[in-house]
Amino acid sequence: MIGLVLESGDLRSQIVPRQIYCVIEETCRNPKIAEDACNGTFTNAGQRLQIGSNFNWNNNPFPTDEEWHIEWSKFYFGLDLADAYQKRGDTKYVSAWKNLVEKWIDEVKVGSDSSDVSARRIQNWIYAWMIFSRGPSPARFSAGFTTKLCRSLRSQTEHLRANLTAERNHRTLELYSLFVFSLALPQLDRAGELLEFAIVEMAQNATADIKADGVHREQSTHYHAIVLRSFLGLMLNARRFSLSLPQDLCERVEKACDFAMQMHRPDGFIPALSDSDTGSYLDLLRIAGALFNRSDLTFVGTRGNSGEAPKSLNAGFECGGYFVQRSGWDKNARFLMFDCGPIGDGGHGHYDLLNIELAANGKPLIVDTGRFTYSEEGPTNWRRFFKSTRAHNTVSIDGLDQINYRRGKPKGSTANGRLIESVEFDGVSLVAAEAESSLYDTIHTRRVFFISDEYWIIWDHLRGAQTRDFDLRFHLTPDAWNRVSVIPGAENSLVVTPDLALILEANAAIQIEPSWYSPEYGIKHRIPCVSVAKTNISETNFLTIIQPRERNQKFPTAVIAGDSNAASFKIISADTVDRIDWRFDGKHLQSLSFSRTEVAP
Repeated sequence: MIGLVLESGDLRSQIVPRQIYCVIEETCRNPKIAEDACNGTFTNAGQRLQIGSNFNWNNNPFPTDEEWHIEWSKFYFGLDLADAYQKRGDTKYVSAWKNLVEKWIDEVKVGSDSSDVSARRIQNWIYAWMIFSRGPSPARFSAGFTTKLCRSLRSQTEHLRANLTAERNHRTLELYSLFVFSLALPQLDRAGELLEFAIVEMAQNATADIKADGVHREQSTHYHAIVLRSFLGLMLNARRFSLSLPQDLCERVEKACDFAMQMHRPDGFIPALSDSDTGSYLDLLRIAGALFNRSDLTFVGTRGNSGEAPKSLNAGFECGGYFVQRSGWDKNARFLMFDCGPIGDGGHGHYDLLNIELAANGKPLIVDTGRFTYSEEGPTNWRRFFKSTRAHNTVSIDGLDQINYRRGKPKGSTANGRLIESVEFDGVSLVAAEAESSLYDTIHTRRVFFISDEYWIIWDHLRGAQTRDFDLRFHLTPDAWNRVSVIPGAENSLVVTPDLALILEANAAIQIEPSWYSPEYGIKHRIPCVSVAKTNISETNFLTIIQPRERNQKFPTAVIAGDSNAASFKIISADTVDRIDWRFDGKHLQSLSFSRTEVAP
């Protein structure tokens, strides 16, 4: 036993959870989900199924992907049902939730699913019950149902505490569920021992899992936000109920908020890096702005409607290996995120060293392809594809992944990414990094130049003792499907869409390949992938100018000359001519010059 108190005399129908702050409430207010749940219809992992009421919670109605059953068992739809009841007053929503919860209690043995699934269900049962019990017409539950619900929650919480995940995002979630249980239902934690345990352990978890620069150790934008949500919920509820928290925890969480702010694109969504979807977590920034009295977090969280814009445009997170270049904080700003850090700790890391994502003019233009699935079932192993190096915006070497594929956590040797330098110089921002793998001797160095807050030059240098085949890849968006043109030229080769121009070396071997993009789990869309190949060579350079276009404006031309240590560019657009020259000592920048000449109309 874990010190929880549950006496039969306490279980009267008047017992309700305290009104704690629910960190997911505003994201679970979908009336369609509520109506579907009343009719026995559920949508999970991209699949909508009508299963009615004659089912057993132990059986997966969508057996080819276990994630369907996992998401279903977390009971997120309960919050949508509770919100619908509050807005419409129809008791069918109350009955639907009660019947589904009671059916689960009667059919499923506690401990049948993983600890993280139990943790989500504990939270979501308490949240839904709390929302149903709110307002001038709270839902009424019988003493029998209240007793059954409390006993099940206690049993699930006892099992959860005894089987906590050792580390990473699951542990954060599970500890927060213990916190939610003990805070919302103090009748079941009379001595407050569980509450104290949860706070102490969450503080230790924050120090262990959030790096010194604020990036979560799993290197996933999605899981960073999920973890941050639990910590912000802890801090908000601690403030609401006058609970003290360790200062170290609060400082580490604020650093995580800085990364969450920077990783949002100008359109308000995040790049889908390493087992991520492309959701928006601006709600977390609004919460953080209020908690930490930070006007910059508020500005980004409200998309400029309140607060003050962050003072810096470019940001680096050296421990996590993420660097962001942007032209401003407006909705149409240019934005690039560069991943040059380690492959994420645990099983969520993709093989994406030196990957980029790029956006401009209010939309993404070059995208990380996302995760799509955790399942390997079916004729195509989509899990392998979406983790693969070829599915990212980097250079694939001999068609290999940067590390040997595994569905989950890698074993054996891994690949390493390292920052070389980050430099700001007279209208040019440079980030340089390199990657190496135990599977081949080639070292890949990528230098990303952001020129005058307008366009990018990507310089990829590959060197090794053995001859290899190199494939530079850029994944475009669904909007670009069937709208890509390849234009050869005497000085440049071009890849052009209505929104983007890629300017490459003359006679580049360019192919437009079909690929896939997954904005959320279980959903994928066709996209074009730009492939630029160089074969049977041991050392080479790829030089790429990336120019966002507005309203199909004329694309620029470029004169490019360069080798492994120096390059010279003349970039000619409709009204300017830019000249850029640089020299390296083999690794570090030695000199850089940039000048712009206006062209007379």
